Amino acid sequence: MTGGAETGTRLRPPRHPVDRRAVGWWSTDLVLLFAGPVVVLVVLGVLIRPARFWLLLPAAVIAAIGLLAVLTLPRWWFRVHRWEVTGTAVYTRTGWFWQEWRVAPLSRIQTVDTRRGPVEQRFGLATVVVTTASAKGAVTMPGLAHAQAEEIAEQLTVATQAVPGDAT
Repeated sequence: MTGGAETGTRLRPPRHPVDRRAVGWWSTDLVLLFAGPVVVLVVLGVLIRPARFWLLLPAAVIAAIGLLAVLTLPRWWFRVHRWEVTGTAVYTRTGWFWQEWRVAPLSRIQTVDTRRGPVEQRFGLATVVVTTASAKGAVTMPGLAHAQAEEIAEQLTVATQAVPGDAT
């Protein structure tokens, strides 16, 4: 088994940030995540008079935590998430509080996919998913402009076909 130093592939900071619209996408996802429980608790609090305080209090706490998350986390993620594709590997850095740096050598790539959820589509974004022969799982590059994601998927598909081996 060859090491990273022998092949020229090493763990290093990826160069490219995600698309700026990812902040809006992540913010919207967080609003949707927190809005559901808040709405249910508020509706129940209005309908069940004896339990109003005990339903509206957690609704207010969840709404406050949600507001704080919406205002801070997407901007933090924008600063952390990075990606890069070179002639030898795919580099990513993702994470929230625990950051993960990954390098996927082209020789280990098995499939390249793009994924677009409904909110992602609304913001014109996509996620590139690079499946490798690693037990760690796929390498993802979220928050890319849709056209850029398609270009990267095509570039990686062509590049991996040119690399000898069976990606196992």
